[in-house]
Amino acid sequence: MDNIIIRGGTPLSGTVEASGAKNAALPLLAASILADGPVIYHRIPHLKDITTMMTLISYQGAEVTFDDQACIHIDATSATKPEAPYELVKTMRASALVLGPLLARFGQARVSLPGGCAIGARPIDMHLKGLEAMGATIEVDHGYVEAHAPNGLKGAVIVFDQVTVTGTENLMMAAVLADGVTVLDNAAREPEVVNLAESLRQLGADIEGDGTNRITVRGVKSISGGHITAIPDRIEIATYLASALVTQGDVTVTMAQPEALEAFLARVSDAGATVETGEDWIRCKSDNRLKPVNIHTMPHPGFPTDLQAQFMAMMAIADGTSTISETIFENRFMHVQELVRMGAEIQLDGNIAIVKGIPKLSGAPVMATDLRASASLVLAGLAAEGETIISRVYHIDRGYERIEEKLTKLGADIKRQSAGEDSLTGAVPLYA
Repeated sequence: MDNIIIRGGTPLSGTVEASGAKNAALPLLAASILADGPVIYHRIPHLKDITTMMTLISYQGAEVTFDDQACIHIDATSATKPEAPYELVKTMRASALVLGPLLARFGQARVSLPGGCAIGARPIDMHLKGLEAMGATIEVDHGYVEAHAPNGLKGAVIVFDQVTVTGTENLMMAAVLADGVTVLDNAAREPEVVNLAESLRQLGADIEGDGTNRITVRGVKSISGGHITAIPDRIEIATYLASALVTQGDVTVTMAQPEALEAFLARVSDAGATVETGEDWIRCKSDNRLKPVNIHTMPHPGFPTDLQAQFMAMMAIADGTSTISETIFENRFMHVQELVRMGAEIQLDGNIAIVKGIPKLSGAPVMATDLRASASLVLAGLAAEGETIISRVYHIDRGYERIEEKLTKLGADIKRQSAGEDSLTGAVPLYA
């Protein structure tokens, strides 16, 4: 496994281009299962999770290829195997996204219960209840979901117990080919959900209400192939903007959607950062220590849980005490002990972290525990005095494309060091 080594203390400055969003790309790729022709994907990031999803779709019998513009072509018309085995899904919870499309397309599906970051239960119960409401029979046996709908799925009114992004996406895709009208109440409003709905409409689906808490899908007989583009990765964008703020630098991210980051930008503005936006770019600058700001994670358009760890790294060196409340996942403070190893003063009280800012962090050996926690350690390393060595960086590779290259472009002293033969950077055979 690889390590990332950072020598911190250098203000970052410059411009970097955002990649396509992993959290948008994964459901977009799963949607190819529904299409009657080839789907051509643009701005899909080169990440381990993306490779896993492509391998999974290829396993089902789809043709997966690339063109000379690095676009992904998926033709699932030849797919014959509605299955997602444990060996392919054990590292990625988003693999559950193939359940709805497979069931809608084939009338049956066998999908292993997913794995991924250990940040809480994140059960797929709401996915399964929704599919049952649409007429499917569901059994969970020996770690696999066995779903059957031999007469096809039927439209239904589904009310989510709580907001679920992947549940909304999964059932929206299942409803595309269902007989009748499906209404998803208390639906997720995230930009990635909107990206999926807009893309499905381009292929012929009848969907309205995306971006609100009620999505209506009128089933159609089929959808065609076409071109799909992933939106910019708002979490990656915010992470690079945060790299400016923890180092008292000045960073601009292009190919961005400022409206997707309103909650984050409002909080960093409250913390004293200079924030400027254009149609497709965002600039953040800070000349001094940030002021403490309290945050409370919420579903979109609230403050994203995927930026909680990064914000904590900023508050760890703020001029005062802040509180961070995590309301989405019950086990998403695993980065706290690693930040404490770097000198941060953080106390936990249930789902609340109390962060007493200090002037400087100190470089130390730390371990990434999940994707977003790893980003917080990178930010802390950039701000710290001395050398920080981050291990288990395969977590970073699941969500950040060429992170060392992009940070180096901004002036960071960062490098990857191979610590064994199983480097995930090279383990991407579909891109070879």
